[in-house]
Amino acid sequence: MSKEKKSAPRTLDTTDRAILNKLQRNAKLTHKEIAAALDLTVTPIYERIKRLERSGYIKGYHARISKEHLAFRVQAFANVSLQEHQTELLRRFEREVIKLPEVVACYHVAGQFDYLLHIMVPDMAAYQGFVTNRLAGLSDIRQVQSSFVMTEVKEYQGIPIAVR
Repeated sequence: MSKEKKSAPRTLDTTDRAILNKLQRNAKLTHKEIAAALDLTVTPIYERIKRLERSGYIKGYHARISKEHLAFRVQAFANVSLQEHQTELLRRFEREVIKLPEVVACYHVAGQFDYLLHIMVPDMAAYQGFVTNRLAGLSDIRQVQSSFVMTEVKEYQGIPIAVR
């Protein structure tokens, strides 16, 4: 994907939305396959995809990897509260948590806690080690409350893009 400067987002039409939906479900689709599905020729599909990339609607292409095949058997959500809410403390925590590979997503949230971390590890011993040796070592943490995934009912499938 191009590293060009992102232009301002524009209004998406039905075809743009359909392209985004198709690529979100299967990023390996060829321009020819997308064109055939949308009853268009390859050239306009190619141009639209390039425009969607340049304008920042498409941020990258990724493969969904099987957690089970890689033996990530424990998923946890950790609610984290910090000691204080000073901008520099928040930014420092964010810089530190980004470096932890076990944290697959981190959200700054409103409510009782400050951050919600999505954590993936092989087993409970690994989670205990992660919390004790890594998470607890981050700056200014006041409280961590963990919840564990028992069954993943609906896996993230992408953004719900309405095609009008």
